[in-house]
Formats: sequence, C-alpha cells, structure tokens
Amino acid sequence: MTEQTTPVDDTRPAEDTTSAFVPQPRSEPLPPAATEPATTEPAAPGFVVPPPPVAPPLVGEPQDPPVKVKKDRRVLRAVLRWTAATVVFAAVGASAAYGITRMERTDVPGLATEADGRWDYPAITKPPLPSGSPGPFAGADKSGVHSADLRALLLPAPKGAKADASLRGDDGWLSSKAFLSQYAEKVDRETVGQMLTDYAVRHIAARGWTTPDGTRTRIYLLQFDTAAVAEELASTKLANYGGAQYALTGAATTERDEHFPAASEIDDITRFAYTESKPYGPEQVREAYLSAGDTIALVVQSHKGTAPAVPFQQTVVLQSQLLD
Repeated sequence: MTEQTTPVDDTRPAEDTTSAFVPQPRSEPLPPAATEPATTEPAAPGFVVPPPPVAPPLVGEPQDPPVKVKKDRRVLRAVLRWTAATVVFAAVGASAAYGITRMERTDVPGLATEADGRWDYPAITKPPLPSGSPGPFAGADKSGVHSADLRALLLPAPKGAKADASLRGDDGWLSSKAFLSQYAEKVDRETVGQMLTDYAVRHIAARGWTTPDGTRTRIYLLQFDTAAVAEELASTKLANYGGAQYALTGAATTERDEHFPAASEIDDITRFAYTESKPYGPEQVREAYLSAGDTIALVVQSHKGTAPAVPFQQTVVLQSQLLD
C-alpha cells in the first residue's frame, strides 16, 4: 500500500523551540558531517535533546589549525620582545646619562663645547688680596668691598685679540669723561655724569679689544664707597628688568636677553643682560650691567650684522667670577 504524504502548509507560524532546545557553545570547530546522518529518538515532552556526539576526525583528514592559540602565542612573543627591548634601552639610557655626568663639559658634543664659538681666554686667576683683607663676600657680613686692585680685576683679552688703546687711560685709570662717551645722547651723558658725582665714584678701570672676527668688546669697572651705594645705582638708575635706562652708541633700544642661561648666575652678583632690539642697524650691540659689592661692571660687545651670543655670555660670566 502506497503511503500518501500531506502537503505542508508553509503559512503556519513557526513553533517556539527555545524552551525545548538551547544550543550549547562549542569549544572547538565541528568536523565534517558524517556520510550517514545520526538518528535520534523522539524527545519526550519537557526534556532537552542533547547534542549528538562529535565524531572523531578521520585519520589523515586535514584539520583547521588552532588559529586562536597561535595568535595568542604570537602576541605573547611580541610582548616579550618589546619588554626585552625596553629593558635594554632603559639600561643603555641610564649608562649614557651616567657617562655624561662623568664627562667634562667640553667632552659632550653640542653642550657648549669649544667649537660653538667660545674664545680662548688665558687661565683666569684672582689677584692677591692685601694681607689681612678678606674677599668681598667672605665672612658673615659679606660687605662686598673689593680690597684687591680694581685694575687687576679686569678680564684679560682672549688669544688673538687686539687691545683697544683708547681704554688704557692714565696709568690704567679711566676718566669719567671717557666712560661717559659711550652713551649716545648728550643729555644721557650729562645725567649719568651727575649720578657718578652724586654717588661718589672712586675709580674707573677699563679694558677693550677686537677679536679677528671683528667683534669689539669693552669692559668698565666702577668702584664706590659701599656695596649699598653701588647696588642702588645699578638697580634703580642704570638698569631695570626690561632694558637699559640709557642708550649706548649704536643701540638705540634694548631688551632683556631672554636667552642668557640662568644656570650661569652667581649668588653674590646681580646681572642685567640686554640685547639690542630689532632692527639692529649696521651692527648689533649686547650689554650687561653687573652689581658686585662695591663695584659696578658694564660689559659691551658689538659686531657688524649680528653679535654672537656665546662669546658675550662667556665674557660676562668670566668677569662675574673675577668680581665674586
């Protein structure tokens, strides 16, 4: 007898089987389906049909590689390599830092080495003090009085420089008129000249030179009776934070030298460093006032076009050390 089949009505709503069968996640990929489908007994009402057993892979049958495991191992190896590299770089960096701290300044390339334009000054030594006289900032009181000869406190010229004979003065002492001639305006020369009289300047010593590159340097030392007098004149009359009070010849306006290294400051020396504001004109002028106890120093450098910063900073710092 032939069995008749009843056509299936596709319009019926699908039965909700979520309560009867919950798919279980598999931890590894399924193998290829067997040639003969597995048969299962009908499930009793209310029971979950367990998944059919996974057939073992056939011998010699290619299998998908465990991609996830290999990826995890590659990531782990990459992390280990980067960790090792970081440790090596840290060790090398620490060694380099230690090496630099143990090197002389001139041994470190790019760190103000002698090739950066510094001049070759002779060995700088302070002049001897009279017997029983302390240094200007020695002892508890730190009176700031320089007992050494003021002329001996002038910075010597660097190697190869030509001395400026106009600053030698009479037996090494410069007149007030010669000092005032560096100021550009007549009214400024008169004003500063009156200040020197009012504050009772004792001595003026000067030295100047011109280096082979054409840079001209002038250094003036003005000595007063006390450190308080010199400090007041320098800080409130001749210099201020933004620029010099009175223009020198060739420098109509000046501004604070923001690039002068702060690390070069000396505790007992007050420094006011300026550079000529743009436009420069035929040459650029750099200048600095130093207040060092009973003495005021004025360092001036000028050069056609642009005045190099390094020799100016070097000259100012060395002169400060002599006055300390």
